[in-house]
Amino acid sequence: MDVMEQEPLAPQPRPQVAGDLAFADLGKALAAGWHDFLAMPQFGLFFGGVYVLAGLAMGWAAIATGEPSWLIPAMAGFPLVAPFVAVGLYEASRRREAGEPLSWRAVLGALKGHGDDQILSMGVIVFVAFSFWMIVAHAIFAVFMGESGLGSDSLAALATPAGLMMLAIGSAVGAVMAFAFYAMTVISLPMLVERRVDFLTAIIASLKVVRSNRTVMLGWAAIIAAVLFAAMAPAFMGLLAALPVLGHATWHLYRRAVV
Repeated sequence: MDVMEQEPLAPQPRPQVAGDLAFADLGKALAAGWHDFLAMPQFGLFFGGVYVLAGLAMGWAAIATGEPSWLIPAMAGFPLVAPFVAVGLYEASRRREAGEPLSWRAVLGALKGHGDDQILSMGVIVFVAFSFWMIVAHAIFAVFMGESGLGSDSLAALATPAGLMMLAIGSAVGAVMAFAFYAMTVISLPMLVERRVDFLTAIIASLKVVRSNRTVMLGWAAIIAAVLFAAMAPAFMGLLAALPVLGHATWHLYRRAVV
């Protein structure tokens, strides 16, 4: 068979998900993620560095174009792309757990998945989700600030009554969108790294895990959001450690959640 030819996906049994996750599992996942980061820091620092550079570039673009207020929705939507950036971290944790050799070629090659474009398809969904959030944020800004007399180049606009209302509505809408996206990706991307399944099957399994363990998975979403936003405060530099630890931890949570 030509090496460039892709084999069709064979029928796969539907993944069985656990319905008994506890908050103790989150602590165990974080501990395991921290141990993975210390055991192979080169991968974590690389992917964390990519995320930091992307954040700095985003901030520079917002200021250079005279639109500093757009940095707020961009930062709010920034965690949406974290699961895709962490794909290599999932593969590193998988290999360490399985006792397989670790190499840059194998870890970076995880983005190609199993040669079936399923992870790349998820990457397209990530990009569309981030773009959609920016469009929604722009629409919310236009509704509340269009007649305020202050443009998007003025951060002072955020302190006005209209600006505060915009932040409140935008935060609520953003939280709903972010949780929906989180529910779709938190389990699906690690599953696509480990298993040869289509991305729709992986998304359905991810939604089932969140639905069956609603309180615990909501807690995990809150932990991810709090850690990432705190790590972005010091010029995004905290992401050098926060992203890899959370990425490795998500892998271990996936292993607990999917039988």
